[in-house]
Amino acid sequence: MELLDEIMLLHKGGKLETTLKNPIRTKEDLSKVYTPGVAEVCQAIAQDQAQAYELTTKKNTVAVVSDGTAVLGLGDIGPRAAMPVMEGKAALFKQFANVDAVPICLDTKGTEEIIAIVKALAPTFGGINLEDISSPRCFEIEKRLRKELDIPVFHDDQHGTAIVVLAGLLNALKVCGKNIKDVKIVVNGIGAAGISVSKMLLHAGAVNLIGVDREGALNRQVAYSRTHWNEYARMTNPCLETGQLSDVIKGADVFIGVSAPDVLKLEDVLNMAKDPIVFAMANPTPEIDPAIAAPHVRVMATGRSDYPNQINNVLCFPGIFRGALDCEATDINDEMKLAAAQAISSVIDAADLHETYIIPDAFDPRVVERIRIAVAEAAFNSGAARKKLLIGANT
Repeated sequence: MELLDEIMLLHKGGKLETTLKNPIRTKEDLSKVYTPGVAEVCQAIAQDQAQAYELTTKKNTVAVVSDGTAVLGLGDIGPRAAMPVMEGKAALFKQFANVDAVPICLDTKGTEEIIAIVKALAPTFGGINLEDISSPRCFEIEKRLRKELDIPVFHDDQHGTAIVVLAGLLNALKVCGKNIKDVKIVVNGIGAAGISVSKMLLHAGAVNLIGVDREGALNRQVAYSRTHWNEYARMTNPCLETGQLSDVIKGADVFIGVSAPDVLKLEDVLNMAKDPIVFAMANPTPEIDPAIAAPHVRVMATGRSDYPNQINNVLCFPGIFRGALDCEATDINDEMKLAAAQAISSVIDAADLHETYIIPDAFDPRVVERIRIAVAEAAFNSGAARKKLLIGANT
């Protein structure tokens, strides 16, 4: 009860406030900040739209947009109840990367309406972070906004999870002496996160990757009612394996769960390859109890903070947007996401790497800076940056 009271008090009145960069103490200050002085700034931007990055908050501001339909493990709780989570996301942006973020919760579930609203809001922001929007609508919303806007649009539930999973897996494979091109990977839960995780791993070199959902292993020889499953099946499961999780887990080197509690059994783990890697990331209850699995796996990771190797999105999204904003990126593309994963992985020196330390702590100050530099360089090299980041320069 005391902890609950403390949490409620912490959230009273919200977790954010607006502050001034420069004080307004005199009429002279007022005339510069507002009329008549501000007119000069407006005219400069009207003549050159790019000046908005230098002369407004756009340069350092991200919109955190949700419709409240897939909030944490709470489901569709609506935009008002989603607001504390979006405020928390904005607080993390500021704390870890000094990015100003504005929580925006929309009272609509309409795909076209959400797209239209975000497009209308876009001139204010340097980037859009989509958050807690249910699938499959989230795919179409992100796809359209990325195509129709000239600022980065990033659905963190998909890509943030994927980036941190890849970062952890790269290090876990080093611990086990395995190569991502040679291992068998089973991904359980083919929703927004599962699809993005799979695409990320394939982009990083994975070959034998099998997706499993309630209907079993997805197979390109089957026609699914969900369009995104058909697309997924065409690029995965090269050996056309069939059956449930317990069938395809046999001989697997890696299990990645973004699904539901207790779906992975001890017998399944025992049927995996030598030195198996298990990422059981269902929250708050993982796909298998780490206490049960840990004695039988080489590397164990979860989404929880009370076990080693927490796979947490906060490791990536602040640094990604920091880098994207600093180079005035127009997109967050696959090259930038892969660079972010490799940057996170690189924070842990080879000498320090071991079974219970494959992923750095979110509070490690090296994380954001390495991601920032890697993402900005990848953006410039792939043509997604308006300017080249000067290494060592802070903005």
